[in-house]
Amino acid sequence: MAVKELKRIAKIQLIGAQARPGPALASIGINMAEFTKQFNDQTKQRAGEVVRTTIWAYSDKSFTFTIKETEPASVMIKKVAKIQTAGKNQLTDHVATITREQALEIAKKKMPDMNAYDEEMALRMIGGTAKQMGVTIKDLDLTPKKNKGANK
Repeated sequence: MAVKELKRIAKIQLIGAQARPGPALASIGINMAEFTKQFNDQTKQRAGEVVRTTIWAYSDKSFTFTIKETEPASVMIKKVAKIQTAGKNQLTDHVATITREQALEIAKKKMPDMNAYDEEMALRMIGGTAKQMGVTIKDLDLTPKKNKGANK
């Protein structure tokens, strides 16, 4: 059996069960019709939801892909904060405020797709995303903590 030559790895976001051939898929160099058919079949239960996908494209136009379990954190934060768009400048734009409990709920949902050791670390990661969007989280301190093992 011959080994396929990997041509490209692409990370894209598509709407569940609504993928169509287009420029985003054309630039990857895969069989777009086959990909959209397989993707739409696998994401029927997530219709209308933003789905993060990683595609491995091979030189013979074949492909494999994986689908992440959860939506991007920014999409989840926008839903909870009930906003359409994030702030353009995190230093001057404040678009919404959410509670620590709401952010912790997002962090718990995102745990399978994050590289966090515990919920507190995941919460701080969600807090960083929210801060970049201009969304404030009540009762969450995002100042860097000192590393106990660091050289002085």
